[in-house]
Amino acid sequence: MGKIKILHLIDGAKQAEGLTVIIDVFRAISLECYLYDMGVKMIRPVGTIEDAFSLKNAIEDSVLVGERNGKKCDGFDYGNSPSSILPEEVKGKTIIHTTSAGTQGIVNAKGASEIITGSLVNARAVAEYIMKKQPETVSLVCMGNAGIRPAAEDELCAEYIKSILEGNELPDIEQRIAKLQYHGGEQFFDKTKQDIFPEEDFWMCIKYNRFPFVIRIEKDDKGYVSVVNQA
Repeated sequence: MGKIKILHLIDGAKQAEGLTVIIDVFRAISLECYLYDMGVKMIRPVGTIEDAFSLKNAIEDSVLVGERNGKKCDGFDYGNSPSSILPEEVKGKTIIHTTSAGTQGIVNAKGASEIITGSLVNARAVAEYIMKKQPETVSLVCMGNAGIRPAAEDELCAEYIKSILEGNELPDIEQRIAKLQYHGGEQFFDKTKQDIFPEEDFWMCIKYNRFPFVIRIEKDDKGYVSVVNQA
């Protein structure tokens, strides 16, 4: 394995090089894994709300999903909550997704030779994908809160992926994930915020290694598009 770097926030995404993993556990990248599991046709990550509406007009049968400051964007079909999405309403459809952190990492990682995304729900699959590729440089980018403040869950996810790559997998991963309830995921247990941060989202986002695939980012004439790769 080549050099493994852990980077942070939007500035980290801008500095990323080599095979780059954009990490956002709560909730963007976890949500995208669940969306593919629900049978969506494809996901198109975009940076701005304006771009999301433009794509919605250009793509038939598309669904707007996204948030700013955790809240569903005005005029969108869904926010960033995996527990709030009805599988029968998104199956077979194109999802247009914009968030404060995760999708910002994708659009800012311009120096990457390849971009995949990662979260706890597919961390092992991400590590296995990287090991197969054997890149010279790996950039693990922790997107944090709104891309501007570090988040414990993203740092843990990067550390966990790195530990698998280096052959010394974290022995206490379950205990450390459990602590996120009190350090990183507190908003999901605040009774006054259940409309934005449902508690069920927390439990869905910490189901580590649930999915055996990675999501790879490509570009076409309409912008960024993600593709599922089995690890």
